[in-house]
Amino acid sequence: MELERIPIDIANCAKTYADGTRGLQPTDLRVEAGEVLALLGPSGCGKTTLLRLIAGLESPDAGTRIVFGGQDVTQRPVEHRGVGMVFQSYALFPQMTVAANIGYGLRIRGVSPAEEKRSVGELVDLVRLGGLENKRPAELSGGQRQRVALARAVAVRPRVLLLDEPLAALDAKLKESLRDELAELLRRLHITAIHVTHDQQEALAIADRLAVMRAGRIVQVGRGEDLYRAPAHPFVAEFLGRVNRLEREASAIAQGVVRLGGSNVPCPSAWQSHEKLLVRPEDIEVNTPQPGWGAATVERRTFLGDRVQLHLRVQDQPLLVADVGRDNPFGTGDSVGLRIHPDRLMTSQETSA
Repeated sequence: MELERIPIDIANCAKTYADGTRGLQPTDLRVEAGEVLALLGPSGCGKTTLLRLIAGLESPDAGTRIVFGGQDVTQRPVEHRGVGMVFQSYALFPQMTVAANIGYGLRIRGVSPAEEKRSVGELVDLVRLGGLENKRPAELSGGQRQRVALARAVAVRPRVLLLDEPLAALDAKLKESLRDELAELLRRLHITAIHVTHDQQEALAIADRLAVMRAGRIVQVGRGEDLYRAPAHPFVAEFLGRVNRLEREASAIAQGVVRLGGSNVPCPSAWQSHEKLLVRPEDIEVNTPQPGWGAATVERRTFLGDRVQLHLRVQDQPLLVADVGRDNPFGTGDSVGLRIHPDRLMTSQETSA
């Protein structure tokens, strides 16, 4: 099935509710044609509000402009925007078969039975539901229901696919397998898609780019790997994973270093004046005590299956958490050496990146 691939341009998009509450601050965003973009952030950050404004389910403030492929749709009702939607509940019709669910949108648009049958058959193959056409939703697995919801959303050939927390109601194990399946399906569809989620791992696994939101604003947009490794805002660093905070006293700032258990880590030149820096747990090396390394004591060891988490008491710093390999031998009370590469340090202040 060939679907139209269009960019989405959003300019000065804002939402103020009747009681004066600002659900979304003025926002600019571009989604490239055929791109999967995740709106990521905690509850109440404005991501679902932005999605509903794009869909036409909410009316934006004056001055907003929403453009699909060069066509201004700001004032168009939802049924005339050409959007397909997948919700958290999937919203399948329980009394209908898989084929009837997928073909529902075509049927109410007056498509001929022959054309509906052809389109449904094509989509059943595309989302790998062959042999399940006559099953009802209650007889399907979670993954199969997700595929039916996706097929139904794209059956009417939408210009844009919108997904509102489609995996939120699932348990952790099922969510992990279905997010990979969803990522593969979206790539196969080649459609411009916006995916709302509060789950960092889900966003990283599914989206081409992430727009991280906080308090009604987009804080940073970029590839997941870039945002994880080089966040331009401390909120992005902390929301996309975990971080340790490193303190710098006046003498350390004057010398251009970060104190670490009796050793000095060179501070990147761009952050010489910063009193706090960040480092991820996996970027702290832990080994036997050795010259040039900082000294620490293991306060707690936690085995997490694929890794070990060490809580380290370090001179000059707050308690640090390090993620090390699962075969790491150190335990509570052990004296260890630790090291941080300067290029793994991150700023705790907002930058212009």
